[in-house]
Amino acid sequence: MAHEIEVAANGDAAFFAARQSAWHRLGTTTTEAQTAEIALELAHLSGWDVRKAPLTALATGTDGEELHLPVGDKYATVRNNPFTGKPEPLGVVGKVYQPIQNEEHTELLNTLIDQSGAHFETAGSLRGGREVFVTMKMPEHMMIGGVDQLDLYIAAMNSHDGTTPFRFVVTPIRVVCANTQRAALAHAVSTFSIRHTKSAKSNIEAARQALALTFKYQDEFQQAAERMIQETMTEDHFQRYIDHLFPAPAKNASDRVRANHREKTLTLDMLFTDAQTNHEIRGTQWAGYQAITEYIDHYAPAQRTQWASDPEAARALSSLSKNAVNLKERAFELATA
Repeated sequence: MAHEIEVAANGDAAFFAARQSAWHRLGTTTTEAQTAEIALELAHLSGWDVRKAPLTALATGTDGEELHLPVGDKYATVRNNPFTGKPEPLGVVGKVYQPIQNEEHTELLNTLIDQSGAHFETAGSLRGGREVFVTMKMPEHMMIGGVDQLDLYIAAMNSHDGTTPFRFVVTPIRVVCANTQRAALAHAVSTFSIRHTKSAKSNIEAARQALALTFKYQDEFQQAAERMIQETMTEDHFQRYIDHLFPAPAKNASDRVRANHREKTLTLDMLFTDAQTNHEIRGTQWAGYQAITEYIDHYAPAQRTQWASDPEAARALSSLSKNAVNLKERAFELATA
C-alpha cells in the first residue's frame, strides 16, 4: 500500500489529521486533539504494550519431532494490535533494546504544546505498526523577505522494529511547494535522537530541555534566510552552486550517466529561473537554495520499495532519507558561506 498508513480489515485507519483529509483520504479529521493522549487515541496508537519476546526457530528433529530452538540474544518486538487486540510481531532486536511505548513521550509533547502554543497536526502508524509519528505545528509562520511563507513543525518519530532511534525533528515546510527544509545551523538544535536502551526515559527528559531551543532554531533559520534573500544569485553563480552539489560525471562515464546529469542540471536551472514557486524570490541566494530543496523533494528520481510501490510514495520517502537530508544541509551551508 503506497501511503503506508496502517489500515484494519474493516477499513479503520491508524491516522488522524487536524485539518483537511490527507491525500490518502484515510483516518480521522478533527480539531479536538488538544493533548498528546487524545492524538494517540484518535490515531489508534494507545495501548500497544510493545514488549520483547524470546526469539525461537522452528525445526524438525531427527525423529520428526517439532522443535522450538532459542536464537541466542535475539528477541522479537511484539505489540497488541490496536484493531484486533491480538499480539503480533513487529521486528527483531538485540538484548539491550528497550521498547519505548507510544505513550511515554506524551508528557514532553504536552509540555511543548503548553510552552509554545503549538497544536497537534497529525499522528499515525506506518508499515503495520513498525513506525509511528506525531507532528505539531507551531502557531506562527515565518515570512522570509516578507514574501516567502514558512511554517515550522515539530515531529516525534519512533520505530518498534529496531530500525531507527526515537527522534524529535524540527523542520520548516515551505508553503508554496510543501518541501521540507533541513538546515545545518551551528548553534541551534533541529533534531534529537534517543536510543532504545534502559536510559531512554531519562533521555526523553533531556529532550525536553534540548527542544526548548526550538525557538532559537526558528530565529537563527529566519535570520539566515533573510540574509540569503537579500543577496543576489546570478545564473552563473547558481551553476557553480549546483556544480559543487552535483559534480559532473567522470570523463569515462557512460552516455546514460551523462544524460541523467544533463537532465538534472536542466531541471535545476528551470526551478531557479522559471518555476512559479520561485516567482517572488527570483534571482536570490534564497531562490537558489529553494531550487535545490524543491528538486530533492519533487523531481529527484526515487527507487521504489516494498513500502512505497508507486513513484510519488517512493519520492516522498526518498526526500526524508539520510542522503537527501545531508544534501539539503550541504546546500544550506554553501548558500550561507
